[in-house]
Amino acid sequence: MIPLRIQPDRVVPTVCPYCGVGCRVDLYVKDARVYRVMAREEPPNHGALCVKGRFGLGFLHHPDRLKTPLIRRRKGAELEPVSWEEALDFAADRLARIAAESGPDALYFVSSAKATNEENYLMQKLARAAVGTHNVDHCARLCHSSSTAALSRSLGSAAMSNTLEEIGLSDVILVTGSNTTETHPVVGARIKKAARNGAFLIVADPRRIGLAESAQLWLRLRPGSDAVLFGAMARYLVESGRYDRGFVERRVEGFEAWWESVRDYTLEFAEEASGVPAERIREAAERYAGARAAAIYWAMGITQHSHGTDNAQALINLALLAGQLGKPGAGLNPLRGQNNVQGAGDLGALPNVYPGYQPVADRQVRKRWKALWHTPQPETPGRTMTEAFESIGAKGGVRGIYLMGEDP
Repeated sequence: MIPLRIQPDRVVPTVCPYCGVGCRVDLYVKDARVYRVMAREEPPNHGALCVKGRFGLGFLHHPDRLKTPLIRRRKGAELEPVSWEEALDFAADRLARIAAESGPDALYFVSSAKATNEENYLMQKLARAAVGTHNVDHCARLCHSSSTAALSRSLGSAAMSNTLEEIGLSDVILVTGSNTTETHPVVGARIKKAARNGAFLIVADPRRIGLAESAQLWLRLRPGSDAVLFGAMARYLVESGRYDRGFVERRVEGFEAWWESVRDYTLEFAEEASGVPAERIREAAERYAGARAAAIYWAMGITQHSHGTDNAQALINLALLAGQLGKPGAGLNPLRGQNNVQGAGDLGALPNVYPGYQPVADRQVRKRWKALWHTPQPETPGRTMTEAFESIGAKGGVRGIYLMGEDP
């Protein structure tokens, strides 16, 4: 043990502000400045920390950080510092004026994947209960909203199936659309450790990413062929009788409709579409389905597509067919890009769902929230973030935006 040369005034436990791993850290503070960051010996990181979390907090003391509210009183004018009271009155007056003139849907609320659960809940409540609009969204719209849609539709939950501790319990790991050692280094290190300890690692990625060096099987697919590749793996499992028939019969609905959708996805068709040899696709399917416990990890490499929901759904279908859910070390794990994307979605910062992914379009759901908040709820979902920005300047479009912790 080496004694600290500087004794802190206080030690602040918090969460790393970067990726979705959410590593727990202690900030050592002296004279109101953070001078040291230490990983906490608790989940999810258990003392591990990447270079970003350990050394990337210089922004806390950056001279460009605001120290007071600023108001631009008219177009082209300079921003001027004001008191919090004046700033709040100014913002509330302008937003209320727009809502009165053009209706509540003329306002838009952009929540934040870097804010707490409580702050995201309050943001969507402000939109829905105070203003009367479902016009609220956050950055998941541009990253993992496709995962949220597919997982919610299929499993009822858009969160990871597994804890990070379970990486060591998987004997097969499939990683796709994720340069994990760069974007989620603590997870990437755990996966590499699992591979060294005997887990069979499959990487499906057009690039030779860092994890491909540790993989026993690298599927170098063409960009955009993800759904075909995973659909062909699933089809092969059924055709060869290697799928978990008991799991499907007990736990899965819609099997016949799914089979019709992938009937043409032969290994040969997938080879032509993806560029991955049929034999390697077959091996990946057999390894995955034959595992005692297999887990899938994916990120924005497969979700930021015009067919991102289909990509995520193909992975879900593969896991369901193989029975690789509901047991330690087996599951479906979207790796979120920011430290509270998951919480922002869970707490309802989306235009089509309330907290807990309760659908806005459901009359009984709206009735419950109306009773809770004592205010009527609009029947139609709000605009997505992309739709909102495209509507600016158009008739009936968005005229006012409240941004929280986001730079769209």
